[in-house]
Amino acid sequence: MENKKKLTFLAVGLLILLLVAGVAYKKLGANFSGGNQLAARPTAPPDGQGEEPEKIQALDFTVYDADGSEVHLSDYFGKPIVLNFWASWCGPCKSEMPAFDQANKDLNGEVQFLMINMTDGNRETVETAQAFIKKNGYDLPVFFDTSMDAAYTYGAYALPTSFFIDADGYVIANAQGAIDAETLQRGIDMIYTPAE
Repeated sequence: MENKKKLTFLAVGLLILLLVAGVAYKKLGANFSGGNQLAARPTAPPDGQGEEPEKIQALDFTVYDADGSEVHLSDYFGKPIVLNFWASWCGPCKSEMPAFDQANKDLNGEVQFLMINMTDGNRETVETAQAFIKKNGYDLPVFFDTSMDAAYTYGAYALPTSFFIDADGYVIANAQGAIDAETLQRGIDMIYTPAE
């Protein structure tokens, strides 16, 4: 009788564990679907009274170029910016990189791409990041967050994470998780209108 109780208890516990795992898998899988994770900042007040919402100024940070020279986000204000946090060991980062590279080529400098490598010095180094970019033939401006200033400033603890910043230096939208070319284009459309 005692063994039967233990077996029943074990079966119920396993069932609960499977249900919890299924829910967690579904939620986590949504982060990598590339479909709807672009979160736009409000463009109109929620009460509809016509008063402009307070815009969110992009916070400045310091990263380093391949030569070790300081680079600041504010150096690029005046042009729309796609800010992406990534690492070469990150599978979802790798999956979205071709779309970023192609968009950068297509826009030919009209939008500034800033690919911020999470360079912790252990799992990711300047050398491993550069080797990844070179191996894949990407022509993206890569900067190295060796002091984690950019990551801390933007709360980029999950990779990849992207921000879309308008030419005036305001954060318009952001996305966590890998985004596909269509979602990337939607973000770009929020910060850039081509001259006709």
